[in-house]
Amino acid sequence: MSQSRYTFWVLILVVGIAGLSQGLTIPMLTVLLEKQGVSSVMNGLNAAALYIGMVMVNPFLEIPLRRIGYRATILWGLLLVTIATALIPMFNHLAIWFVLRLLMGVGDSGLHYASQMWVTKIAAPENRGRDLSIYGLAYGVGFSIGPLGLSVLHLGIWVPFGGLLVLYLVAFLLLSRIKNEFPEQIEQTEKKQNKYAFVLRLAWLALIPSFLYGFMETSLNGSFPVYALRTGLSVEWVSLILPSFVVGSIILQMPLGALSDRIGRKQVMLVCALVGGVAFFLFPFAGENVWLMMLLLAIAGAAVGSFYSLGLAFSADILPASMVPTAGIIAGVNFGVASILAPNVNGLLMDVWEPWTIFWLMGSLLIVFAAACLFFKQKATQEQTYSMPLQKQG
Repeated sequence: MSQSRYTFWVLILVVGIAGLSQGLTIPMLTVLLEKQGVSSVMNGLNAAALYIGMVMVNPFLEIPLRRIGYRATILWGLLLVTIATALIPMFNHLAIWFVLRLLMGVGDSGLHYASQMWVTKIAAPENRGRDLSIYGLAYGVGFSIGPLGLSVLHLGIWVPFGGLLVLYLVAFLLLSRIKNEFPEQIEQTEKKQNKYAFVLRLAWLALIPSFLYGFMETSLNGSFPVYALRTGLSVEWVSLILPSFVVGSIILQMPLGALSDRIGRKQVMLVCALVGGVAFFLFPFAGENVWLMMLLLAIAGAAVGSFYSLGLAFSADILPASMVPTAGIIAGVNFGVASILAPNVNGLLMDVWEPWTIFWLMGSLLIVFAAACLFFKQKATQEQTYSMPLQKQG
């Protein structure tokens, strides 16, 4: 096996571990706070700390990446996540957990950014799409396995957290065996312009899916455990129901991408939004039927689980190639903002209304997006250019 392929598979394993960590810690801490009698609003705010950390650090991650390289950035991110994970079981205070989850968000963001950029760099151009799909699949599988750790919570809080620490150690050992690399240096020859307004004006529809996916993912992992406990479901059932959404998204992610290549991204997202919206609207009617809950979440996941990647692909169809990275930045911010809003909005809904309203909110957002697809008119193609004046010399 070549060095680049070995590096690739190490990164795949590391991102799988990172996905498992997030898939477990988000619902587990939500369950622990709910059992302590913490309000839904405060529980949601605490869950949002992870994404606040991500949003705070995202604009600055390119600096350490260029100065210390891919591997070093991943190691620093992994170190922050490990420290936060080790400290959480030692304390039982809402404010301390908020700070630790904030730290975990900073570490997770650095780890994912550097590893994704590294995979993109070492992948052969003819296999880049396949390799990035494997990367996303690894994270999705890890994230779906994570909630299963809730089933051992009755053995003590250190059991699931101890398992995560062992996995982090494995990740450190794997990363220590690969050589550090640096991104290519880019010479700045153009001054900054308002690229963001340009991208938003032309590709606003393509940037909504990242917000929707962030809202749905965080709602399910951060708010569904509260919904389940308040409607009489056990923690063990939560650990089995939650992965259904991710499993559904894993199954259809690549087929939907291929279908969108043939018939168009907007058409695929329109139909998927309608299917996902109906599934969420029907979810409260499942009552206590756990298997029907799993089926509806799997359908919703299969329909909208690939929204983030489809949205980015759609923006690449609409925008000049030079503007696609800017669209990626906006999509990342949208995801982070939605992930912060979701647990707080859902917590408020569950406190002032009924727990099932969180599913109708998600369904409504998808239906509104489907309607927006009908009215969206493409105004640009990749052939159009975005002019940026050169800096004056001398």
